[in-house]
Amino acid sequence: MQENSVEFIERVVELKRVSKVVKGGKRLKLYACVVVGDGVGRVGIGHAKSAEVAPAIKKATEIAKKNMVQVQVVDGTILHPVIGKYSASRVILKPALPGSGIIASNAVRAVCQAAGIRDILSKALGSRNSTNLAIAAIEGLKSIRSIQIVAEMRNKPVEYFVRKKYEKDKSDIKEESN
Repeated sequence: MQENSVEFIERVVELKRVSKVVKGGKRLKLYACVVVGDGVGRVGIGHAKSAEVAPAIKKATEIAKKNMVQVQVVDGTILHPVIGKYSASRVILKPALPGSGIIASNAVRAVCQAAGIRDILSKALGSRNSTNLAIAAIEGLKSIRSIQIVAEMRNKPVEYFVRKKYEKDKSDIKEESN
């Protein structure tokens, strides 16, 4: 029962009316797609249908909580650029400098906010379907590898991959003075 103590961020990505044609006419239902996250690296997505709005959102939220995955978030951004793919949608996600904000569509923005990402750049390619974009963003975030895993795969020390972002090299300063 650990999840009850954690405060979740819930965002409705898509809410629309759908209909099914049956012998006697049309059966109308409401479709809800919800993104849920804890703001520190866990995010999930769920979608459900119901006759009314509130039950559809509640069902989708419960499904999203069950489908949560861990993503790598470092200093409010991601470690490296990735491409997430789902169906006909593709999302390019790139790390951004602090203060840049979330440059993304509503669906990708909801996923990033729920995961706790504050600075990221994105571009949607292919289909712009909101549900597919959100799932593609989660697929991209799941594919991010940590520095330790990459260093282990390439047989290099971790220090090789850690870079000083906001400091100039001493060699650059010497060249400028000459």
